[in-house]
Amino acid sequence: MGQIVVVIVGGGKVGSFLAEALENKGHRVTVIERNRELCERLAMRTEATVIQGDGCDLRFQEEAEVGKADVFAAVTGDDDDNLVACQLARTHFQVPRAVARVNNPKNERIFNKLGIDAISSTTVIAQLIEERTTVGDIITLHTLKKGRLAVVELDLPDDRCRSCEVPLRDLGLPRGCVLVSVIRGDEVIIPQGSSVLQPGDTVIAVTEPEKESELKRILVGK
Repeated sequence: MGQIVVVIVGGGKVGSFLAEALENKGHRVTVIERNRELCERLAMRTEATVIQGDGCDLRFQEEAEVGKADVFAAVTGDDDDNLVACQLARTHFQVPRAVARVNNPKNERIFNKLGIDAISSTTVIAQLIEERTTVGDIITLHTLKKGRLAVVELDLPDDRCRSCEVPLRDLGLPRGCVLVSVIRGDEVIIPQGSSVLQPGDTVIAVTEPEKESELKRILVGK
């Protein structure tokens, strides 16, 4: 995976965790944070570009070059601020993806309706930023059993679907991996052994995390 350019609003515990995690994997990170002390702490702990200011203010988003970002993540402790910041990034800078921390689960629906990925888990936000980049990538939607199982999503390509037109029972899926649903257009299919995948399908599976690479290899061939 190539370098991802990420702008993060919020430099508290969640924001600093994300900045360090993404930076350690070679991605380019800019953080916008109101609090001067948090900015200074971030600047000492990371190589990220740190801007002191309001992430809901267009001026600071311009300074952070949000228009050049692959992903915009608003992770403050205030859902309203996160919503406004993401909406600004989407409407003014056409950022390809906006991800928001949701502190109140009741707000998740409105975020999703506006095209913003609303996530409550910090680790899932980090995975989402990194993994949801191209067709054929596995996205971790949720973890179960204290991380021993993961609910994952995988978009099958339209042009090189090695698993398509083959009955699921013949794919040789790894032990510890179960396909739970297939989304085909507006249709949700509960797959059987005789079911066959089609190009462009979205597959939802439950798998052991260490089997994700093998699952991806079987379904998309890489």
